[in-house]
Amino acid sequence: MSLPPGTPATGPGDASAVAAPPADGERPSRPVPEATVSRLAVYLRVLGELREQGVETVSSEELAGASGVNSAKLRKDLSYLGSYGVRGVGYDVSSLQERLQAELGLDHRQSVALVGVGNLGHALAGYAGFAGRGFPVSALFDVDPALVGTEIDGIVVRHVGEIPEVCAAHDVTIGMIATPGPAAQGVCDLLVRGGVQSILNFAPVLLQVPDDVEVRKVDLSVELQVLAFHVARRHTAAGVALPGETNGSVVS
Repeated sequence: MSLPPGTPATGPGDASAVAAPPADGERPSRPVPEATVSRLAVYLRVLGELREQGVETVSSEELAGASGVNSAKLRKDLSYLGSYGVRGVGYDVSSLQERLQAELGLDHRQSVALVGVGNLGHALAGYAGFAGRGFPVSALFDVDPALVGTEIDGIVVRHVGEIPEVCAAHDVTIGMIATPGPAAQGVCDLLVRGGVQSILNFAPVLLQVPDDVEVRKVDLSVELQVLAFHVARRHTAAGVALPGETNGSVVS
């Protein structure tokens, strides 16, 4: 059955749509699955790239392809935002970008504190992509006397003992922990005392936090092990020995 021109589509299965908020101006009450949240962040990045290229509308198939998912999954993900739109036109890039920014909490300023400015932390502190995507690093902390008092990109490195006061004063919303494992829990406790309720943890430990604090763990060694598993599985399926391996035994 065809729809009259300009009639809103009624479900996520339509081929393409113009992103628009629900008629009452409120977001849908359905909880958004964690996996969907991760993909929304990818869609937002792709929309930003399209906008920089001057693209004004994009079909669900084009946006899905650029995001590495199928169009049905993309439409289902966007249905959590109430983005059904109008058939045959395509998503309005600017409107959908703004909608995703609001859903992901990027329509207001975030302030990030980084604890641990060793090799990894120093690289994170100097990464321009954080500020460019709305996550400016506003506070740096360490315990090394050689680092405390120095500046990185205009930000003074403070002692970790100042975390609660500085985070409260700067309205820090997100803390990043890039310390050695044994120090991570103590640092986490200080961040929580400073009012930080979202933590990105690069330390190789499991943090204990109150129920109202969200922790995301980034373990690079685990990610490498997962990739190693896939490499080994491909070699096994192809009947090819891995480098340094003979008849299933590692050559030392």
